[in-house]
Amino acid sequence: MTRRDPDSRTQTLERTHTQRPRLFRVLLLNDDYTPMEFVVMVLRRYFRKAEQEAELIMLAVHHKGQGVAGVYTRDVAETKVAQVMNHARRDGHPLRVVAEPEADA
Repeated sequence: MTRRDPDSRTQTLERTHTQRPRLFRVLLLNDDYTPMEFVVMVLRRYFRKAEQEAELIMLAVHHKGQGVAGVYTRDVAETKVAQVMNHARRDGHPLRVVAEPEADA
């Protein structure tokens, strides 16, 4: 970007740096009551996962206590968390979903 000083005949070159937005991981947390089929459906509907990938993430949730549904900007991650939590509550499931900052590379 170039800026002209009105009191002189010189131009000053200014550079602007934009930073990439911080990314957040959306995690599904294990519980003993939410059916595995519901978790797979959520992964397919809200995170656009293929059947096989959704099943692998569901198994990670079941065996490891949590699974990464996706990595998004903060606004998108928070929206997905709200959508999934609302759907789970509406269907009577205690599924917990959280967004946490992605580790800096």
